[in-house]
Amino acid sequence: MTNQQSSLGHLDVLISGAGVAGPALALNLARYGARVTVVEKASALRGGGFAVDFRGHVHRKVLTDMGIWDEIHARQTRMGPQSVVDADGSRRVDLPAEMMSGDVEIFRGDLARIMYERTEDRAEYVFGDSVTSLTETPDGVEVAFERGAPRRFDLVVGADGLHSATRRLVFGDESRHLRFLDHYVAGFEVPNHLGLDRTGLLYSEPGRCVCVNNYDGDPDRAGALLVFRSEELTYDRRDTAAQKRILAERFAGMGWEAPRVLEALREAEDLYFDAIAQIHVDRLTKGRVALLGDAGYGATMGGMGTGVAVVGSYVLAGELALAGGDHRTAFAGYETRIRDFAKGCQKISGNAGPFFAPPTERRIRSRDRMYRLLGSRLLAGFFKRLTEKAATAIELRDYPAA
Repeated sequence: MTNQQSSLGHLDVLISGAGVAGPALALNLARYGARVTVVEKASALRGGGFAVDFRGHVHRKVLTDMGIWDEIHARQTRMGPQSVVDADGSRRVDLPAEMMSGDVEIFRGDLARIMYERTEDRAEYVFGDSVTSLTETPDGVEVAFERGAPRRFDLVVGADGLHSATRRLVFGDESRHLRFLDHYVAGFEVPNHLGLDRTGLLYSEPGRCVCVNNYDGDPDRAGALLVFRSEELTYDRRDTAAQKRILAERFAGMGWEAPRVLEALREAEDLYFDAIAQIHVDRLTKGRVALLGDAGYGATMGGMGTGVAVVGSYVLAGELALAGGDHRTAFAGYETRIRDFAKGCQKISGNAGPFFAPPTERRIRSRDRMYRLLGSRLLAGFFKRLTEKAATAIELRDYPAA
């Protein structure tokens, strides 16, 4: 940080979405004194979710400057190695912890909670509401809400995820921006029948994969991750029963623990189901509206989406501080600095589906041979640098002191 100081106390910013990107931006803007409102469609902050990781010096600097590095470490999963197994449960290859869990790993819900608790007395959080229209005027954005009264803000940031309503309102229909990557992913809680303790097991058959993981040492609970290759499906994202039927059909007859996982699926109340996809937009900003995180450069899995979102929030707030709140200058700087970084991380996510669910037995064996080699002591250093390459491919500017 420089000795230069900057205040954004004159700026009213609306952030749509309180997943991870929203609270991250709220924290970074609050450090500069901006007046921040976060609106979230869910009735409360979402807990649980997948584990997310951070890796490399860029992530560490951003989280340290945000003041949350130590707390993330205190609440990390401490996940160990995970293993690829045969149908009989015998291990084929061990995947190093740093490959799957980075330098530090934390549940998405715990990360959001940390940032929310740091900002709840400095930002206004509105749960159970959402943006329905955005009208830009010469001096701001007039915002209509589903429940609340209309309000005016200087800037609006869409941090509302892969299926962003903000992006749809300002940048056009989702079909223009979402690229389907030939796979679907599902996650839900299952009983810890395998007695796992901060480790996981992964079993693949051509075009489908079942993983069972235990991230927190709970002897009773584990998490299931299902990935399958598919043509693009038509389904209602709000119809959990239909999604369960899709999974039951796609994983019928699969070996290893699949029958017990499908049995748990019938009673699951926390099902996450979505396409493995990426978001590509021509621009991340338009007028007084900006896109952040998955809304602007999302990847369902494998693209270090949480790390990119947090870095993006740091850069966006820093550019606004550097420009004294001038959104035209700040948004241009944000576009320039984050676009290539985000694209580099997205490239990695293109491999997520084929890694978990290779299309043939031959590809499964080839994957296992490659990761057996990369996991060897001989290549351990090289492998760590490889996994950090995209996460560190940005030079952070010397932003004003908060």
